[in-house]
Amino acid sequence: MVIWYIIALVSAFVISFVGVPLTAKMAFKIGAVDKPSARKVHKAKMPRLGGLGIFIAFTVTALIFLNLSAPVVGVLVGACVITVVGVLDDIYQLSPVVKLLGQSIAAVVAMSFGVMVHFLTNPFDGLLWLGYLSIPITFLWIVGVTNAINLIDGLDGLAAGVSAIAAATMGVVALLNGGYETAFMAFILVAALSGFIPYNFFPARTFMGDGGSNLLGFLLSCIAVLGAVKSAAIFSLFIPIVILGIPILDTFFAIIRRINRKAPIFKPDKGHLHHQLLAMGLSHRNSVLVIYSISGLLGVIACICNFLSGPKATLLGALLLLIIVWGADKLGLFSATGEHKAKTMSLKESASDNKLTRS
Repeated sequence: MVIWYIIALVSAFVISFVGVPLTAKMAFKIGAVDKPSARKVHKAKMPRLGGLGIFIAFTVTALIFLNLSAPVVGVLVGACVITVVGVLDDIYQLSPVVKLLGQSIAAVVAMSFGVMVHFLTNPFDGLLWLGYLSIPITFLWIVGVTNAINLIDGLDGLAAGVSAIAAATMGVVALLNGGYETAFMAFILVAALSGFIPYNFFPARTFMGDGGSNLLGFLLSCIAVLGAVKSAAIFSLFIPIVILGIPILDTFFAIIRRINRKAPIFKPDKGHLHHQLLAMGLSHRNSVLVIYSISGLLGVIACICNFLSGPKATLLGALLLLIIVWGADKLGLFSATGEHKAKTMSLKESASDNKLTRS
């Protein structure tokens, strides 16, 4: 059985590693490219179909090696929907409404196959059963995480690396709680991302595009829900929120920042975490590595929470939140000043942040 798992993970890696260069060539042929301009640092056209390589590697491996239960089929069908919409956006620049519609359809498909949050963790112990509220909460979770991953795709290798760390952590937590199928799915995603990252880490040779970032957010949100269904109560959505702390909190801070500035919530700015790290003088590569480190630390904390009772996990979560809010304030993530500090950052990051207007 162990050999079976190893073969699956190696297959996902190889398919991705071999397939991503092929999708890059396809991108040039069909016009899915990021063209150079006065606002972008790259001097040549960059292919934007790397996410398609991740999708093919994950889907093919899952179809061959996973037990195709109803929820797994729902995830795969939803992944097809969201990837198609994302690729079309990479080629034709779809409107925000069309993109949101595609994300919504993918979420509904997954939910109709049984990918549902039925309960939340009671902060003091036990469960809070949701009843009919499970439908809107699951929907908002899937669409929200999908967009959160999309919004952090601002530096080479950032979204892919953070997603790989999150998926690996979810896999470990699922294993600890007996959710072996969910863990297997998470590790397949890690393997597929491992084949993509060598082409995407700074300096990138290909971008994942919206097709990739939306796919990663969708898969991570669904894996988190499946882990909550199959694992211990404490997993619920508490641990996934910790695991996905970087994209979720960065998106939340962006909303607060724009409300404070009386600016439209979807108006792009330069106040994200990676912008602030660049403004502090860190290089592109080091900024990404710092965020990787924070994601890894959050992953370790999530694993620790798995062994704690509800009240203890809640106390640790509250302490962690206080530290994060303090750090975010020090970095200027709540204020407009961070935007002015970041004027010297790479123009590529500025351009990539325009995803806020398209998500």
